[in-house]
Amino acid sequence: MEQSPCYLCARMRRGHLYAYARELGCNKIALGHHFDDVIETILMSMLYGAQVNTMMPKLHSTNFEGMELIRPLYLVKEADIVAWKDYNHLRFLQCACRFTEAISREEEAHMSKRQEMKELINKFRQINPHIETNIFKSVENVNLDACIGYVKNGERHHFLEEYEG
Repeated sequence: MEQSPCYLCARMRRGHLYAYARELGCNKIALGHHFDDVIETILMSMLYGAQVNTMMPKLHSTNFEGMELIRPLYLVKEADIVAWKDYNHLRFLQCACRFTEAISREEEAHMSKRQEMKELINKFRQINPHIETNIFKSVENVNLDACIGYVKNGERHHFLEEYEG
């Protein structure tokens, strides 16, 4: 995932935001990630990154000391944001990136991974209407006693470290 243009672009944008916030004398940046982004990220990390990972609602920057990133819409569903936008007759800027543009069925092979996750979640929802909540709760209910391995503070651990045979 770290080689994808989306990952690289996001890192560059984030770096610019942090630098500009610092220039303005700010110590926080707020991003517009919402609930759907969170669960899509969980699935992408599992299916394409071979890890259980999510975006945190709040974190300290590791590259910009004293800066914090917050996601105030973390628990707000995308559909609710769109409904609020429509109710208030607002227009949001559209991303000009060719990787996130609406994709026709013929171009499905070139679909962004995030769009792929949206469609996968929609399919899962037909089987289980609580799928989004369950995906979200899965990263909240991690049972380390039943994990083969995990990473904490950058250090990798394995169940055999504590296994008494």
